[in-house]
Amino acid sequence: MAHGHTITIEQGTRQVRVVHGDQVLARTDRPLVLRETGCPVRYYIPPEDVRLDLLTPSATRTYCPFKGTAAYWSLPDAPDLVWAYSNPKPDVAAIKDHLCFYEVEVS
Repeated sequence: MAHGHTITIEQGTRQVRVVHGDQVLARTDRPLVLRETGCPVRYYIPPEDVRLDLLTPSATRTYCPFKGTAAYWSLPDAPDLVWAYSNPKPDVAAIKDHLCFYEVEVS
């Protein structure tokens, strides 16, 4: 990790829901909570708790020097709404294949 840059991942216990329009896209009580220097807290959701049938793979890829290459999925009216790392860097291996959405509800 770069000097001064940290990423921590912990097992969350609060319920996380992702709603888009009137559809619940994901619901979990076992998110991984990722905190990264300079970034908002992100919740990585196990794939079993995501409505993958509603999402379409996107051609978008982004690269993070700390996490690796992310692939994205879209809804018809929400491009690149969710991303995941299928081969994350060793320091963040726990997030492998978990899905992360830009906006979540935490209760």
